[in-house]
Amino acid sequence: MESLLKGRLRNTHLPYSNALIPLFEGIVNSIHSIEDDAKSGGRQVRQHQITVRLERSPQKSLGIEPKTAPREPIVAIVVEDDGVGFNAANWASFGVLDSLEKASRGCRGIGRLTWLKAFDRVSVDSIYADGGNLYRRRFVFDPDRSVHPVANEEVDPQAKRTIVRLEGFERRYAEVAPKTARTIAVAVLEHCLWYFVREQGAPKIVVEDGEDCIDLDDLFDEHMHASAKAEPIVIKGQDFELTNVKFRAAVSKTHVAHYCAAGRVVRSDSLRDRVPGLNGILQDAAGPFTYAGYLTSKYFDERVSGQRVDFNIDETATGLFAEHEISFEDIRASLVPHIKDYLGDSLVANIAAGRERVDSFVAKKAPRYRPILSYVAEADLAVDPGITDANLDALLHKQLFRVEQALISEGHTILGPQDAETEAEYIKRLDEYLQKVSDLKRSDLADYVMHRHTVIELLDRAIQRGSDGKFAREDMIHEIIVPMRITSDDTKFRRNSLWLIDERLAFHDFLASDRPIKSMPITTSESPTEPDIAVLRTFDNPLAVSENETGPQASITVVEIKRPMRADYREGSTEADDPIQQALGYLRRLRQGASTKTGRPIPNAEKIPGFVYVIADLTKSLQERCEFHQLTATSDGMGYFGYHTGKGYEAYVQVISFDGLVASAKERHRAFFDKLGLPTH
Repeated sequence: MESLLKGRLRNTHLPYSNALIPLFEGIVNSIHSIEDDAKSGGRQVRQHQITVRLERSPQKSLGIEPKTAPREPIVAIVVEDDGVGFNAANWASFGVLDSLEKASRGCRGIGRLTWLKAFDRVSVDSIYADGGNLYRRRFVFDPDRSVHPVANEEVDPQAKRTIVRLEGFERRYAEVAPKTARTIAVAVLEHCLWYFVREQGAPKIVVEDGEDCIDLDDLFDEHMHASAKAEPIVIKGQDFELTNVKFRAAVSKTHVAHYCAAGRVVRSDSLRDRVPGLNGILQDAAGPFTYAGYLTSKYFDERVSGQRVDFNIDETATGLFAEHEISFEDIRASLVPHIKDYLGDSLVANIAAGRERVDSFVAKKAPRYRPILSYVAEADLAVDPGITDANLDALLHKQLFRVEQALISEGHTILGPQDAETEAEYIKRLDEYLQKVSDLKRSDLADYVMHRHTVIELLDRAIQRGSDGKFAREDMIHEIIVPMRITSDDTKFRRNSLWLIDERLAFHDFLASDRPIKSMPITTSESPTEPDIAVLRTFDNPLAVSENETGPQASITVVEIKRPMRADYREGSTEADDPIQQALGYLRRLRQGASTKTGRPIPNAEKIPGFVYVIADLTKSLQERCEFHQLTATSDGMGYFGYHTGKGYEAYVQVISFDGLVASAKERHRAFFDKLGLPTH
């Protein structure tokens, strides 16, 4: 060859993701050879055949494995055709890199280099006609010796055929290449689809893999959903042709635009997020399908890269010639209206289904996003109807962020009237801005309420009997209300749900969850016992007026949580036998030497107002303990209440059943839940 082959190979780029490019090159060369035969008076293109044979490494097994067992790796690929073969003209062209022999077809004369990027060598065996006689030309093509040895001899009359054998599939390419005959056949069909949809059609192409044989005509009929429709497109004065194809859903789940040169796919773009509604599987009267557009042009033929893996076209047009130079940004923008027109009602139906999915998700699971929907473009809400909740939530959160950012930016300029703006226009603009602010605040409230709804539902499920017939332990319920073994100084405390018990517990100076009393800075008690929840509130006392300085006023709250449906409460020697007595004992110890978190003493500590909550199911034994402590049953039958006196235990006591805790939380939030369409039953 009139070039240093190894040097050219080093400068030839073939991404591993394009591992089948050498096969595609071989097939397209065969199609061109068949086209030349038809032009010279031979059979029509459709009457010819190309056979692709996959050769695998020798079987290492005993040969008794099921057919579903993984196949051995592909080591060679054979492409055989019945075209004109390596006649004098084609032989001369093969011997010159950058040959112009097939320039009219958009070829660059270096496609054969991709063979040696992915394979060790190529052997060629071709029978061709010359002057009424048949000849057989054989040679090997490899990086070390280029073309060798060359044999060319006359043979007895027989059928013309050319066999190109790609040998020694390079490991890195073989690993990422499709593995089965069917996937390879589908890839060939997608790459060479142009030849199947054009008027003169394609030769018969079969892929053989041992006993498996895939006919691409059958594959084409199987996957084609409708007849291909071609239409002209003009982009900045250049002529293009877009071939619209509907594939049955089985072949692909991605809508794509293929950019072609020399009758083959060079580059592809996913159309997801580029055409509103073009996501997920589309439907028409014939059933589900995915869309593929094939764009061809002499403009592409002239600008395809040497290895035919990309184009010499900028992504965006900038500079002095931006008005005239075509960029891929221009190409994609020009395709959109044509694709929308071709897909018509199918696209409209998908957009409607996507919007229904958004509305349903917002209404039932994410009401926080409802106020912003009117500020988001319809195109940004044209989602795949099958999108998961997690992905839809992420998409809507992104839109919320965009709206908030736009609001902040708008807020910096809203106060100053714009040039030539009337007072009425300014007031209108200001009102619109304030409305948007109001809507976003409603979104924040919805998020807040939705969180509380989720917590209530979680608690409701936690108190039910599990599939194993057992109830949850008290620590699980404890974690829902507030994390265990922390204080209000810990960052984990931020995720507490104390509002389930009493909204006022949110306002405190110190809180400890499942921590020893002796470790708390609010008491001098050395008791090792651990209340489930202990809370100190301090506040100023403006009514206490005297010449002497008075200390802070305070209250202490103790919460005790028990395992659902526990039924062994009794009067006993240990506090744990009686949860009311247990909680009162914690309160008495906390009052000993009580002080603020910062060490400021609290006057009359032994008489600090105390509040005790016991959260437990009202089993018969607990009801008996409530009656022993002279507590009064609530009117709804879901708890007891009263004031306990004597023995330093003075405190307000409330026993709340788990059902009562859930019911009370739902009732307090009912107005918000109803407004957001959330269930409260």
